[in-house]
Amino acid sequence: MNVRSQISMVFHLDKCIGCHTCSVACKNIWTDRKGTEYMWFNNVETKPGTGYPTQWEDQGKYHGGWEVSGDKLRLRSTGKGRIVTNIFHNPHLPTMDDYYEPWTYKYEDLFNAPAGTDQPTAMPISKVTGKYIDIKAGPNWDDDLGGSPIYAANDPNLSGLGEEQRQQLQALERLVLFYFPRICNHCLNPACVASCPSGALYKRGEDGIVLINQKRCRAWRSCVAACPYKKTYYNWSTGKSEKCLLCYPRLETGQAPACFHSCVGRIRYLGVLLYDADRIAEIAKLPADKLVEAQREIILDPNDPNVIAEARRCGVHESVIESAQKSPVYKFVKVWKIALPPHIEYRTLPMLFYVPPLLPVLGQTDNNVYENGQDVAAIFHPFDQQRVPMKYLANLFACGDEGKIRYVLRKLMAVRAFKRAATVGDIPMATALQALSQADSSDSEAEDIYRMTALPTFAQRFVIPPMHREEAIEAFKDPQDHKREVGFGFTASPKRGL
Repeated sequence: MNVRSQISMVFHLDKCIGCHTCSVACKNIWTDRKGTEYMWFNNVETKPGTGYPTQWEDQGKYHGGWEVSGDKLRLRSTGKGRIVTNIFHNPHLPTMDDYYEPWTYKYEDLFNAPAGTDQPTAMPISKVTGKYIDIKAGPNWDDDLGGSPIYAANDPNLSGLGEEQRQQLQALERLVLFYFPRICNHCLNPACVASCPSGALYKRGEDGIVLINQKRCRAWRSCVAACPYKKTYYNWSTGKSEKCLLCYPRLETGQAPACFHSCVGRIRYLGVLLYDADRIAEIAKLPADKLVEAQREIILDPNDPNVIAEARRCGVHESVIESAQKSPVYKFVKVWKIALPPHIEYRTLPMLFYVPPLLPVLGQTDNNVYENGQDVAAIFHPFDQQRVPMKYLANLFACGDEGKIRYVLRKLMAVRAFKRAATVGDIPMATALQALSQADSSDSEAEDIYRMTALPTFAQRFVIPPMHREEAIEAFKDPQDHKREVGFGFTASPKRGL
């Protein structure tokens, strides 16, 4: 057992209001320089929808992530050995059309325009060329257009849905949307790290954050193609790649990342997980239908004496172990099992998890009957009748396995019924307890889930362990290791915290 620690995250999608405060906070801190105008380390998408960059989930187009070839894992797009053949042209890189051409406005025209009969306007100009452009896209161009035939119809997650379900999604009376915030997943098996010929990308040993060494980066851009989530960007001004760094300078001083700290809906949770690094390759090669449970298995119980002993042997600091024992992420993912990884079929083993959304309470009509014809006494309609097709959520979070989505939504609905019975009293408590039992839960667990999702303090949502950089570096140092050539005259350490 090779115990490592990983800063991990949970996003509760039922609480996201799509305000984009997280995106703006990140933008103002990290991507306000020339060449980073189009970069959004944090972005919020509307689902169903094509996202940013356009159709990033379509790996038939972008070839991101890993694939199993025989008994080996292989990068789908490119790698250190294959980069030479497409050094001048990588067909799987997103283009500016897939992102958008960043623009500003010629504000000086508002002040310097000559006298005339019309009010002067600030014309949009490209931040790349400085010339006038006709704006046709942006990072959240399809905001709130879930279900629309223009954007949502091209969502790759709609694969497997029948024509009738697709038409229902696009019908005005059934229009449905939810918000899907995204940052770098800081994966356990990051394709971006494996693809870099110059060894510029690495995963920090003490917290698992994936970073890019700007001095080593040589603009191969294979990391952009290899990342299936398209969270690595190329700075066209500096000739370097950049990505989300999980605000590690803030973490090292005990502060939450900017996007977490600014979140209006308080949907974000951050904590440390302990995992067995020896099992990464084994799990990443499993069939798609086994990946979700296998990733849960790789996460270790921080209260297990054997795990604690192995963690100490591997150099994990005592304070990190204590933080893992208090981690809200561990509860969501491993204990309650209501948080799922996005598109784990890409086999990068993402360490950002999502709690799938439920629908609001049904609206009541004048005839004491809900809009779908259900009796008012029911209060909540069956979760599997929600407007978001179960297959859609399964494609997004569970490799198409609807059973895993049903498990999560059944438990969330049972918790909602239990609290309604306890506070309002219009649902019999016996009925609520029966629902909890059928959802593999209990009244005590339901109370814990409710308090963590509805009433958590800042300290409960963000359990940030001290970084202990000096000890982490020593823990992963091997005196027998020497720098090795990685090709094209560049060198890299063979152990970079992985």
